[in-house]
Amino acid sequence: MVKATEKAIEKRELVYDRGLSSIEAKKRLETHGLNALSAKKGTSAIKIIISQFTDFMVLVLLGATAISIFMGEMTEAITIIAIVILNASLGFVQEYRTEKTLEALKNLAAPTARIIRDSEIVVIPAEQIVPGDVLILEAGDRVSGDGDIVWESNLYVDESLLTGESVPCEKKPGNFYGEGGVAPKNRVYMGTVVTSGRGKAIVTSTGMLTEMGKIADMIQNIEEEQTPLQRKLDHLGKFIVLGCILICVIVTITGILRGEPVFTMLLAGISLAVAAIPEGLPAVVTIALALGVQRMLKRNALIRRLPAVETLGCANVICSDKTGTLTQNRMTVRRILSGDNSYDVVGESDSAKGGYELNDREIEVIKAKPLALTLEIGALCNDARLVSKKENDTSYLQRFKDKVTKTEKFSFYGDPTEGAILIAAAKAGIIKSKLDLEYKRIDEIPFDSDRKCMSVICANQKGDIGVYSKGAPDVIIQKCSKVLTNRGVNELTPTIRKQILRSNELMASEALRVIGVAYKSIVQGVFDKNKVESELVFVGLIGMIDPPRKEAVEAVSKCRLAGIKPIMITGDHRLTATSIAKEIGIFSEGDLVLTGEELDKMTVEDLMEVADRTSVYARVSPKHKLMIVSALKSKGNIVAMTGDGVNDAPAVKEADIGVSMGITGTDVTKEASSMILMDDNFATIVSAVEEGRVIYSNIRKFIRYLLSCNIGEVLTMFIGMMLGMPLPLLPVHILLVNLVTDGLPAMALGVEPADDDIMRSQPRGSTDNIFSHGLLNLILFRGIFIGLCTLAVFTSILYFTSNLAAARTGALVTLVATQLIHVFECKSEFKSIFEIKFFNNIPLILAVSCSLATILSVVYIPALAKMFNTVPLTLTEWLLIAGFSAFGPILSSFVKPNAKYR
Repeated sequence: MVKATEKAIEKRELVYDRGLSSIEAKKRLETHGLNALSAKKGTSAIKIIISQFTDFMVLVLLGATAISIFMGEMTEAITIIAIVILNASLGFVQEYRTEKTLEALKNLAAPTARIIRDSEIVVIPAEQIVPGDVLILEAGDRVSGDGDIVWESNLYVDESLLTGESVPCEKKPGNFYGEGGVAPKNRVYMGTVVTSGRGKAIVTSTGMLTEMGKIADMIQNIEEEQTPLQRKLDHLGKFIVLGCILICVIVTITGILRGEPVFTMLLAGISLAVAAIPEGLPAVVTIALALGVQRMLKRNALIRRLPAVETLGCANVICSDKTGTLTQNRMTVRRILSGDNSYDVVGESDSAKGGYELNDREIEVIKAKPLALTLEIGALCNDARLVSKKENDTSYLQRFKDKVTKTEKFSFYGDPTEGAILIAAAKAGIIKSKLDLEYKRIDEIPFDSDRKCMSVICANQKGDIGVYSKGAPDVIIQKCSKVLTNRGVNELTPTIRKQILRSNELMASEALRVIGVAYKSIVQGVFDKNKVESELVFVGLIGMIDPPRKEAVEAVSKCRLAGIKPIMITGDHRLTATSIAKEIGIFSEGDLVLTGEELDKMTVEDLMEVADRTSVYARVSPKHKLMIVSALKSKGNIVAMTGDGVNDAPAVKEADIGVSMGITGTDVTKEASSMILMDDNFATIVSAVEEGRVIYSNIRKFIRYLLSCNIGEVLTMFIGMMLGMPLPLLPVHILLVNLVTDGLPAMALGVEPADDDIMRSQPRGSTDNIFSHGLLNLILFRGIFIGLCTLAVFTSILYFTSNLAAARTGALVTLVATQLIHVFECKSEFKSIFEIKFFNNIPLILAVSCSLATILSVVYIPALAKMFNTVPLTLTEWLLIAGFSAFGPILSSFVKPNAKYR
């Protein structure tokens, strides 16, 4: 049995050395297909264009256009058509761009791959690799397919795109024929990047069968949903259309029954219907959203879909990935224990700016010899190398021989942990390139996951040899017999050993990744490589972490003030995630932390029961993220999901509003998202929330104004006829009112500045409609009052002068004046007209002035007066109009909406 196993292993290794033959590879390519991510057939451009004209409100506007043409109102018809075309164009662009989502996935696959074919190493297009091919992997390579490791040398792979883990994963060969498949440690995945070492992997899956392919499939199967704004406007449009039909029928039949000419009444009914349809609503929504997008772009938020601005404004949950979103996505040394002291590392994580503090006081590292030696060992026992962010080439290293300035900005090649140590050393003026000239590496014992440490053997310019080691603290300390203190080298007693291990546990509990360092000198210059890692001198502990963004703490605080629950979803360890969440303010005492393992044992219903109390999810996979978002949405939440890696894309698309990182985000996530943060700053989301609330608030203001005015117009006609009066307004008057009040003033409300306390209110509920929180009461009350005031002026002038033309002119001017006054009332839902700021919206002032000029022209320019059947008004009539117009705001100031909304 043993011999058979040995022969199988030997045969397997021979196959891996030879690779597939070209003939066999061709057969497998025909069987398995290209190593590419397929996408479901996209919607054609023509279908997308046609779909833009099937929206309910668009159909209403097209009907209004037909009516306007029938009545000879070509200006009205052209305006409506222009609005429809504008909306269709914007909708087409938005939907067409979403078709690129899966195409972006393909860009993550490596364009070429190095493999073994016919016993030779060749480079082929990545899409032509097949199962059974042997991949050659080196630092910097992007893996072309899923596969099993067959050989490695210190191989580490960055899998953050799939797992969210900020630390590269070690890869080792394993038993490829065991039951249950292989462990992730023994596999590599398409799209991940080799950070260090070398290796070989036999391809097991290509194309859509890879882990990335499964994510692509999840994205395809997520259905698009209407945003809250779209749902509310759709509901409003249907409500208005039914009302228009009813208005048209009642007015027409009532007038005919009273003996009015049939054609005149048909014309009056149709005019009211046209006036009652808020054809300006789509235009105002479009303008408000478009201007909001421009403002947000200046604040580093790029909107890919216009309704996303409003949706984010009503979000009450933001699910955020940790790595690169709430944190800097850069391992940074935070603390060093050396000698008898604990030093804090301060300053920026990517530059020499900063230094070291002891008890909150800055110290010179050169005077703290144990600390300096800790950093020197960390830099010597290190395979990473620093490069300049500006030059990004090795020539930059030569300038480090003598010194480094505090303004230097660093990047690095190699392992993130080792890179963090080099940057920490550079803050103390200790540069690896300079050390490498003083200490020549003559041998090394590379890091091994079983040994959990690494050692280098170096000779200085005098020929003296030293051993420098770093690794897991519990492993390093077992190899030590002495310890370096502030008083020199002493024996490592059991008590001191326990103290060091206790310090290690304390640092680990704070989510720090801890590295121990040690050394010893070889006096005689002769050494046995198998015995050099013994009798070492323990020097210190280096603690590092991927630190939170500075802006994240304030952003989270603002979210809570605005009634938004921030949730961290990450692939990192529970302890690390919880520590970061506490520091940022996401996690509070009493909150729950759930792991992917625990989620596997739960249903969506189980998760819904604890979702409100859970603020951190750790060790999760893409399917878990989808499960979390689905559970939160099922509870009626409006969910925003931020992310950067491929693993975030399905959840980002499933969320009500998907937010991608612009700098670190992958193309996949960007295309699946509705909004992109250009600066990768979590705080930018708060700005987006504010803009979303401003836009929704302005749309409510517009609807309040528009419907109040339309109700006033309808009641003026309907009540007048019910009381047996002559028609208070002619059809041409109704259309004129519609033009001067529903046009520029209404549009100007769409650019109203934000209320001072807009970020102190609770988010709107997912079940709230556009009229919630007392808005309908305001609309009805003010609409009735506008109608009654108009009728009062009409009847008064008619009674005292018996001049029908003067009465109709007075009614026309009153109707316009009350509406133009009302537009200022609509600036705030919580303040009366006597409390608002009049001059903080200049476009509104100009729009009202333009409308007033228009109505005065119609009354006093003879040619226009003849066209609209108006006559000049007397001073008494103007005083009557002014009195009734001013009485409305005084009375309506006592009617307020539900304070809960505030």
